[in-house]
Amino acid sequence: MSDQKHTHVEKDPLLKAEYFWNKHAKQISIAIIAIIIIVGGWYGYNQYVVKPKEEKAAELIYKAQEYFAQDSSNLVLNGDGFNKGVLYIIKNYDGTKSANLAKYYAGISYLKIGDFTNSVKYLKEFKTDAPQIQMAAFGALADAEAELGKNEDAVQDYKKAGTTFPKDAFSSSEYLFRAGLLSETLGKTKDAIELYKEIKNKYPQTDKGLQADKYIYRLSIEKNDLSIN
Repeated sequence: MSDQKHTHVEKDPLLKAEYFWNKHAKQISIAIIAIIIIVGGWYGYNQYVVKPKEEKAAELIYKAQEYFAQDSSNLVLNGDGFNKGVLYIIKNYDGTKSANLAKYYAGISYLKIGDFTNSVKYLKEFKTDAPQIQMAAFGALADAEAELGKNEDAVQDYKKAGTTFPKDAFSSSEYLFRAGLLSETLGKTKDAIELYKEIKNKYPQTDKGLQADKYIYRLSIEKNDLSIN
C-alpha cells in the first residue's frame, strides 16, 4: 500500500510538490527569511548609508573643484577654513565617487607644488572610466615618477597615457614622445625607436609625428644601423 502511495505521488506533480514542501518546509522558510534579510539589509545600507554619504561628498567637493579650476593647489588640498579640501574628503568619505575624484585633484595639486611623492600616491589610487581624465592621470603620474627618478615606472605610465585615449592625437603623441625620450636615457634605444615609429605612424600630422623621423634617424646613426626604417 505504501509503495502504491509513493508511486502515486511520483506521478502527480502537485502531490510531489506538496510532499517536497512538507519535507523541506523548515529549510525553505529559513532560506527565504535569509534572502529577505540580505536584500533588505543591502537596500537599507545603500539607501540610508551609501546614498547620503555620496551626496554629502559631492556637496563638499564642489568648492575644491572651483579652486582646482583657479589653479589654487593649496586650497584644493586643505580648503579655505570654511570649505573642506580634497584631503578631508578622501579621509572621511572613502569609497564614494567624489573621494575617488578627490584623489585625482590631490595628485595633480601635489604635482604642481612639487610634492611628487604624494602626487604618485594619490594618482596611483585614482581610477575612472572616462578615458580623457584617465589619460591625464597616467600622464601626471608619469611626470611625478620621472621627477623622483623612477624612470622605468614613468616610461610605463607614459605609454599608458599615450594609448588610453588615442582620439586626442596631440596628447597621445606627446606622452609617447616622453616615453621615447626616457627610454633613451635608460639606454633602451630599440624601445625608443619603436615609440618614435609609433608616433610617426599613428599621429603623422602632430608636431611630434612630424619630428619623429629626426629622432629615428639620429638613433639609427648612433647605432650604425642604417637599415632601420
